[in-house]
Amino acid sequence: MKAARQHLFIDFEFTMPERNVRVRDFFAEIIEVGIVAVVDDHITEQFSSFVTPLKFPKLTERCKSFLHITQQQVDTGLSFFEFIRKLEEFNKNKLDTTIVTWGNMDMKVLRQNCLAAGVAFPFHAAELDLSMEYKRFFGDQNQTGLWKAVQEYGKEGTGRHHRALDDALTTYNIFKLVEKDKRYLEKPQPTTIGDRIDFSKFLNEFA
Repeated sequence: MKAARQHLFIDFEFTMPERNVRVRDFFAEIIEVGIVAVVDDHITEQFSSFVTPLKFPKLTERCKSFLHITQQQVDTGLSFFEFIRKLEEFNKNKLDTTIVTWGNMDMKVLRQNCLAAGVAFPFHAAELDLSMEYKRFFGDQNQTGLWKAVQEYGKEGTGRHHRALDDALTTYNIFKLVEKDKRYLEKPQPTTIGDRIDFSKFLNEFA
């Protein structure tokens, strides 16, 4: 019997500096998290929360208007340490786990934030950048944005773009579409005799 596998579809939203304003030592911090946990094709948990940034707690106007996140939402969110404890819970079931993100920034920023806060990285898992998988699979020259990729499939994203849980769900939906296409290509349909013989030529031989 095949062992159960867990996929964690994760999206974070980050703080942003004001345009054309240099802030000393500024780095992006996670302010919203969306996670969809899937075990053997079944969603087992959906988690969403705001997170209070540690180093630069005051959001810039650019960040608030771009993400439609208010200062009050992050002020009343999880502390960074509560957020890390929540992420660690996804290791507890001891399942073979793959973290799936769209792009590599989410895990980069999480690692940097953990380093700055002096806490251990919370996951023991393989990591898959679905945007690169998508690019390889479709032979795109450029990396495609998450919602553009969905539209290329003739679908719509879930909820609203730049909402962490909606983007995590949209990533999960694309993952399912790509996996389905890969399976389809790996198992070509058996050819029929009609595919192997051009009957019009065949009949002409006897005309």
